[in-house]
Amino acid sequence: MACSFMTRLIIILAAFVFMAGQSLAGEVAVRAAIAKLAGGNGYQSIEDGIAALGATGDPAAALSLNALSDGRLVLNKTDNKIYVLDASGAKLLDPVTGGAAGEAAGATLEKLKIKNSIRRKISAALSGMTLLAKDRNVRLRAVQTIFTSADATQLEALESAIAVESDNEIKIRMAQARAAITLATSKDKAALKEAIGTIAIRADREALKVLGNAIGKVDGETASLLESSISGINGKLRLWNLVQNVWYGLSLSSVLLLAAIGLAITFGVMGVINMAHGEMVMLGAYSTYVVQQAFNAYLPSAAPFALLAALPAAFLVSGLVGVLIERSVIRHLYGRPLETLLATWGISLILQQGTRSIFGPTNKEVVTPHWMSGSMEIVAGLSLTMNRLIILLFALTVFTALMIMMRKSAIGLQMRAVTQNRAMANAMGIRSRWVDAMTFGLGSGIAGLAGVALSQIDNVSPNLGQSYIIDSFLVVVFGGVGNLWGTFAGALTLGIANKFLEPFAGAVLAKIFILVAVILFIQKKPRGLFALKGRWVDA
Repeated sequence: MACSFMTRLIIILAAFVFMAGQSLAGEVAVRAAIAKLAGGNGYQSIEDGIAALGATGDPAAALSLNALSDGRLVLNKTDNKIYVLDASGAKLLDPVTGGAAGEAAGATLEKLKIKNSIRRKISAALSGMTLLAKDRNVRLRAVQTIFTSADATQLEALESAIAVESDNEIKIRMAQARAAITLATSKDKAALKEAIGTIAIRADREALKVLGNAIGKVDGETASLLESSISGINGKLRLWNLVQNVWYGLSLSSVLLLAAIGLAITFGVMGVINMAHGEMVMLGAYSTYVVQQAFNAYLPSAAPFALLAALPAAFLVSGLVGVLIERSVIRHLYGRPLETLLATWGISLILQQGTRSIFGPTNKEVVTPHWMSGSMEIVAGLSLTMNRLIILLFALTVFTALMIMMRKSAIGLQMRAVTQNRAMANAMGIRSRWVDAMTFGLGSGIAGLAGVALSQIDNVSPNLGQSYIIDSFLVVVFGGVGNLWGTFAGALTLGIANKFLEPFAGAVLAKIFILVAVILFIQKKPRGLFALKGRWVDA
């Protein structure tokens, strides 16, 4: 054991010494390159120094290059060394580390002068350094910038980077950037045709823009190829736009499913029009905010996983509030739908105002954890955002779990019995009033889970639930009151239809069209897509 420990210690120390040596060697190379700037040969020395700094590929060289471009690189005649002036111009900074290096005495300092051609060389050197950066994302961003700008001054740095690049995806992007520069500058027809073909492979909006900029600059067969490539990209983009609309529709459908599924249960079993259902969603969102604040204060290391802890918290908070509402108010109003509607509307106003009094009227920020951030690119021009993808999977998981509970558990069997024939269920010994309370609590708890999901894509405010209550009722009525598969189909249909209408009619008119369509549909099928069967529901 002791031998093993010593071996590991030696390896760690050796690695530390190696990295320190590498860092020291890099600093020495940068300082040697900076010294060339003051070689005494005017602009030529400055150009030699810029080339040497770019060749190091060390990020530390960026400080002196940027300072040179800004006119803040000076030669101290006292010690014949290069320094950087700070923003105030009163202090000297080390050109490699950026640390303080003394006061700026004007009489002994001489600014290194540059001209436009040297500025272009500085820009090329900085680009070349980012193209050679160790961080893959830095290299990708640099290549994308060159591609969109088609800056011919970057060609030399790009060629050097292509020669040493090992990542195949980045290498392809670099070749496309080189093709963009060729398209913008070359007159050779063969080179132009090859460049157009290389760029057309991207088939995204950036490629379309680069090719579009070349219209009018080429003629003959090259112009025909250019127009054909643009037409092909437009066709692909229309297809991806169609797929993207379906994706946005599925994303909205998942939100509607989460918001409506609890309403479908309470509406179906109890016949209660719960206008406070949106506030159960809002309570779930605020529970997420409170849990995240608690994690940030007491468990900052686990803060990225606060959202997972918020799921049971939101379910319990919304569920318990739902049970309390049912036991205190709604149980006295069964069989009186209009009074129930008015009472739950009043409860919704009370919950909204209570939330404003506790948390204030302004929106609260719920930070999206890193594992839900970013997007996943499927093909060029089509990407799926991670937060909406996870919400979609979460909605399907909740729906599946609820279906299994309704089919396999005792409470699910009792809920279905009460839904189909309340009198017969009472005669069989089922406590229907207890089932009502549990059903209302379950529906409210699921609404709380919807609030957790919505906190990642919408503002957390006291009015959050009001944005989804009408859509939730539309989904339930369209799909069939109390039928979970109907709710699923209703959410899917209305979500996708809404997203396809929005680009043409706008968000408000799209909702109006959906509302009119549902009203017309209900005239033909009053019980929705999937009507429940049973003596109680048929009565």
